Amino acid sequence: MRAVAAGITDVGLQRDHNEDCFAILREHALYIVADGMGGHRAGDVASRLATEAIVDFFRSAVGEDFTWPFHFDSRLSDEENRLLTGIRIANRQIIERSARSRECHGMGTTIVGALFNEKAGKMYIGHVGDSRAYRLRDGKIQQMTRDHSLLNDYLQAMPELTEEQRSELPKNVITRALGMQEHVLVDLQGDDVRPGDVYVLCSDGLSGMIDDSEILEVVQSTPDLEEVCRRLVALANEHGGEDNITALVVRIEPDAEDIAVPEALSSRNPLWMRDANGPRSEAAPEAPANVVKQG
Repeated sequence: MRAVAAGITDVGLQRDHNEDCFAILREHALYIVADGMGGHRAGDVASRLATEAIVDFFRSAVGEDFTWPFHFDSRLSDEENRLLTGIRIANRQIIERSARSRECHGMGTTIVGALFNEKAGKMYIGHVGDSRAYRLRDGKIQQMTRDHSLLNDYLQAMPELTEEQRSELPKNVITRALGMQEHVLVDLQGDDVRPGDVYVLCSDGLSGMIDDSEILEVVQSTPDLEEVCRRLVALANEHGGEDNITALVVRIEPDAEDIAVPEALSSRNPLWMRDANGPRSEAAPEAPANVVKQG
C-alpha cells in the first residue's frame, strides 16, 4: 500500500488573515495540520513554527547515531515516539519564542499529525487541541481524535444536557494546545489501514462549519483529492466561513509497483502553503522548503 495526499487552506469569509498551516512530507508519509491562536498575528507564527519544527525533526531523525531530544518511550512504537517527540519539540520552540518576543507572548496552536507506515500497514495519529482526524471506510466516517475543548469536556461529563443547554456552553475554548504549558499531553493512536481508506485532517474551521456526513459525501463523490479539498473548503464557506479552513486528505492505495507514480507525487520536497498577499485560497503546490504558511 501507499499513501497519496493533497491539502488546501483558506482564510475563510470572516477573518483578515490565515493562522492555519499544513505540511505534506512525502518522503516520510507525514501529514500535519495546525491552527494557531494569539494576538498581533502571533497565531500564524505559532502554527508555522510548529509545522516547521516537526518537519525538521523528521528530516534529522535518521541514522543509528541519532540522539533523541526527549526520552524514548519503549511502550510506544518508533512511529509514535517520532510523532510524540516532534510535537514536544514544537511545543518547546513555541514557548521559547513566546518568552523572547512581546508580539508572540501567549501564542499557541493546535496540532494533528498522521504518519503512515507502509510495512506495518498502520496510520499513526497524534494530536493536541481541536484539529481533527477522520477515517472514511466502507461508506462510513469515524472521528479518530477527541476534541480537547471545554465544550467537549462538558458534553462528556454531562451527556444528559438538552440541546438548549448545549447551545449555551462556551465554544471555541480549547483545553490543550502547544504553547500552553511546558509539558504537553499528546493523544496517540495507531490505526490498521486498508486500501481505499481515506483520512481527513482538518482545522475546526472545517469541522465546525459542516457535518461529518457532508465530508463523507464529498469524499465518496470526488475521486480527485485536490478537488475533494476544494469542495470541502467551498462547503465550509457556503455555511458561513467563520474561521480559517484547512483540509488535508490522505488516501491509501494498492501497492506502489502496481501504479505509476506522477513525478510531483514522488518528489522528496514537502508541500507547503503560503500566500501572503496572494490568492485567498490555494491548493498545495511544490514550493521552497522554507515556506510553510498561508496568511
